[in-house]
Amino acid sequence: MSRLAGKVAIVTGASKGMGRHFVAALVAEGARVAALARDSAQLRSLEAEFGPSVRAIACDVSSSVEVNAAVAGAVSHFGRIDLLVNNAAVFVPVLLEEATDEQVLQHIGPNVNGVIWLIRAAIPHLRQTQGHIVTISSESVRNPFPMLGLYAAGKAAVETLSTALGAELRSDNIRVTVLRSGSVSGSSGSDNWGPGVAEKFFRKIAETGHAHMAGEAASPESMAAALIAVATLPRDVNADLIEVRSARAGVPAGVKALD
Repeated sequence: MSRLAGKVAIVTGASKGMGRHFVAALVAEGARVAALARDSAQLRSLEAEFGPSVRAIACDVSSSVEVNAAVAGAVSHFGRIDLLVNNAAVFVPVLLEEATDEQVLQHIGPNVNGVIWLIRAAIPHLRQTQGHIVTISSESVRNPFPMLGLYAAGKAAVETLSTALGAELRSDNIRVTVLRSGSVSGSSGSDNWGPGVAEKFFRKIAETGHAHMAGEAASPESMAAALIAVATLPRDVNADLIEVRSARAGVPAGVKALD
């Protein structure tokens, strides 16, 4: 039985990595999905892969203008929104003293502002469906990793925002959840790291012990299963915050590669 049949979801950062697995899992449960990401062949390929269940919408979530247009486009195409999954994020390891203005703004744009723009645009539609907002966060909020201070600070900000939103929207029967993710294999987050950044980062987290705390990376399919579990809870309960991280001891693949 498809537990999300008739429902419509928006997923940001949907073209690759964990976001693409979220799209697949939602479609498998019967949902239709507006898949948002910056324009690319990977984004456009979602429609070919999933057919009419997916609408690919090019959108830079850092832009409130593009976000407003994307949400309006999703509603125009599917007629409703039941679930918003704020997944899009940027993380580039950098020592704070070496961070450029551009790198600081690069983290704030999608990681904080983008979440705010999406939620603000989606609330009127979610009010009509008594929908659900799920924002993907990181285990680094609880135990910030070195060189990921900018990323962790942004995630902490949207977790605080989500707590306030839960109170604001409870009387509208809109549920608000933070899904705090641990290390996941197959991440595309390092695609745009500069030369030598990955090695510097992995050596640093091996030195501080954060690599062992992270454990061996979980699969993106398992993280997508966690999203579905949260999204299909009975209507009279909500998971305000759930942290899903690797159950296996070990270290991320990038640390193993240093040996």
